[in-house]
Amino acid sequence: MTRGALPGVVETVFLAGSGRIDRAIRATGALAPEPPDKAADRYLMSRSIAPELVTAADIMEYDLDSVPVDPRGRATYLERFIHGEIYRIRPDVRAIVHNHSPSVIPFGVTGAQLRPLYHMSAFLWPGVPVFEIRSAGGPGTDMLIRNPALGQALARTLGAGPVALMRGHGAVVVAGNLPEAVFRSVYTEINARLQAQAMALGGPVTYLDPEEAKKAQASLAGTIPRPRELWKRKALAAGSK
Repeated sequence: MTRGALPGVVETVFLAGSGRIDRAIRATGALAPEPPDKAADRYLMSRSIAPELVTAADIMEYDLDSVPVDPRGRATYLERFIHGEIYRIRPDVRAIVHNHSPSVIPFGVTGAQLRPLYHMSAFLWPGVPVFEIRSAGGPGTDMLIRNPALGQALARTLGAGPVALMRGHGAVVVAGNLPEAVFRSVYTEINARLQAQAMALGGPVTYLDPEEAKKAQASLAGTIPRPRELWKRKALAAGSK
């Protein structure tokens, strides 16, 4: 995340969890930025609570083993190991979103590859792998990343990319800062929705080629704060009603 004040983290978590943004993150899912002005072996995540309800008092600090530094009796997310294990092997990542985005689910269970088909989702150009939990945990899991071994397996599937799908579960999205991670989560969901619609029309679908995608991604890099301000205004307006 951008090295800034904790209130900015809380605000972004609230906005991401708000139903006013999109279906990517709402009542379930978790965001985990690295803490401002802290060592790289720590990350922040709220206690186990719907993101839309998060306040500053709910933010907790974790080490890379996903052990809370000062739990004070607060409940933790079962799947916190997703975040610790990705941070452990991805020094370029400063923010992680795990979500249960509904539109990506078909792409994790059918063999149809999620690919960028418009400029807002150009960041998907490196490819979107699918994590198969049976390969790491056997056939008897409950589909949740409950331990470090499963977190490590998911991190390996993600590799150096920005997004990995989790078969029958959702997705994990990473970025260099928290607003960008939220942006990527929203537009991964939208791309999945649009791609399913395009495929349903029949005939070939024209996707962005790697060069188009790289250029579009670079052009969009400076505009990420713009939708965030719109989401903020909508969320605050809805909250005041």
